[in-house]
Amino acid sequence: MRDSSLALLTKGYAWLPDRRRRSGFAPVRTRLLGKPAIVLHGPEAVSFFYDEAHVLRRSALPEPVIDTLFGRGAVHTLDGEQHRARKALFVSLLKDRGRVASLARHAEEEWEGARSEWAGREEVVLFDEMSKVLTRAVCSWAGLPGEIGRDDALAEDLVAMVDGFATAGPRHWRARRARDRQEDRLGRLISTYRSPEALEGVPDGSVLTSVASHRDDDGALLHVRTAAVELLNVIRPTVAVSWFLTFGAHAMHRWPSVRERLAAGDASYALAFAQEVRRFYPFAPFLGGLASADLRWQGEEIPAGTMVLLDVYGQNHDPELWEAPYVFSPERFVGREPGRDELIPQGGGEAESGHRCPGEDITLALLCALGPKLARLEYDVPEQDLRIPLRRVPTRPRSGFVMSGVQA
Repeated sequence: MRDSSLALLTKGYAWLPDRRRRSGFAPVRTRLLGKPAIVLHGPEAVSFFYDEAHVLRRSALPEPVIDTLFGRGAVHTLDGEQHRARKALFVSLLKDRGRVASLARHAEEEWEGARSEWAGREEVVLFDEMSKVLTRAVCSWAGLPGEIGRDDALAEDLVAMVDGFATAGPRHWRARRARDRQEDRLGRLISTYRSPEALEGVPDGSVLTSVASHRDDDGALLHVRTAAVELLNVIRPTVAVSWFLTFGAHAMHRWPSVRERLAAGDASYALAFAQEVRRFYPFAPFLGGLASADLRWQGEEIPAGTMVLLDVYGQNHDPELWEAPYVFSPERFVGREPGRDELIPQGGGEAESGHRCPGEDITLALLCALGPKLARLEYDVPEQDLRIPLRRVPTRPRSGFVMSGVQA
């Protein structure tokens, strides 16, 4: 069986949908990175994939992804009781409604300050600016010292970690260097904040203190480097919402009626818009794990150790699930909550007990808070390259969405 790694690198998001079409939409068998793999698709596959009796994450993630996106020893690489104990930390921090609302308020405050600064510039690149806004917001919310969050180099490094996880070459090595720098920096910070004297003035129960004091299922404090990894796993995904906000601007530019309705301030429409941005625009092409035992799926034998891939991009554009899937239509979500395993841009299953991203509520809250502000912002869109290349993972508008003549 031919290895598909090169095809994945050259085709990006289109690779899996193309393979599924050529297979008659049956489960696809292939090889990736020299390992046998099978591709699953659809809500029933989501439930199968997120059952730990079927698919495990430990040793499943490729080294290049761990060394850029998640970090060594991260919660994403764990299974069973060890995973549940570590995941409880993230659930307590990222799914608490009060904490989520607080982060959204921090982001709104940072937006207002940035908007005034944009008005004095000839042009701004929205993607770059949103990464700075969200870095400042999440670091302030997390209880980090002010000089860290306001360091634009941190925002650049957080973007690099996400931008380089699915590629070889310069982007990948830039991501590795960025992770090393910030793990070193946050590791030193955590070491300092583990001393009682340093905790004076730090909000009790802050993200920083919660991570620094977290104990795993064995009762031991996290190693300093692992704690730094997990602190980054709170901060980095929040800054990754820059991708969705830039996609949101792209959608408003292409479909002005969407911008008009979003600007009107209807909260239910803002949520529908957030969901549709996450469904329509590409972010994660698929998710992966390893078969924990000899399995059977829809008549297909899956030997233990086989790489199991869950088709994310394809499911979010499946005409069996979504009417006119390549039409951007927030109306499809107005008054309708998507099924747990139906809309999966940030994974499926349960966040509390499984591997679904616990930051999903934060993503939605930030899009709901800043999407309408972006819709009401007055600016011009100069001529630029707004194409979104599907070969690039993760992708975004090539220009980053340039705005000119921003009004304060």
